[in-house]
Amino acid sequence: MKIWVDADACPNVIKEILYRAAKRLQIQLTLVANAPLQVPGSPYVEWVQVRSGFDVADNYIVQQMSPGELVITADIPLAANAIAKGGYVLSPRGEFYDKGNIRERLSMRNFMESLRNSGIETGGPAAMSSRDRETFANQLDRFLTKYKQ
Repeated sequence: MKIWVDADACPNVIKEILYRAAKRLQIQLTLVANAPLQVPGSPYVEWVQVRSGFDVADNYIVQQMSPGELVITADIPLAANAIAKGGYVLSPRGEFYDKGNIRERLSMRNFMESLRNSGIETGGPAAMSSRDRETFANQLDRFLTKYKQ
């Protein structure tokens, strides 16, 4: 089992939850970013710096991951590609993406992008709340408990 993190946009509080889970369960955690990261010294945590560019980190994750591994991302196209490769995907807000809901999320993302491209202000996501953090931690724990059995 390995966990991949789209680390450039992942909130620090979520990374901290992941660091603790990797250490506690002795699961390999790999953070991928195009900027340097500070990660705790642990045999279970590593980070990979990729070159800057559109979707470079996303492509790296999809190329390196194996079916059955978990990807942490809010990036819907990355989530779709990871699912297509047989991976599991959990958003930093605690929502699992799967074959049953990813098409709808991708369609909504594309629709919102077309609105923004036409000049319509759509706003951004709400700030990360303590409830989001709790939901993420609970979903991650349920998934890892199930997977480790």
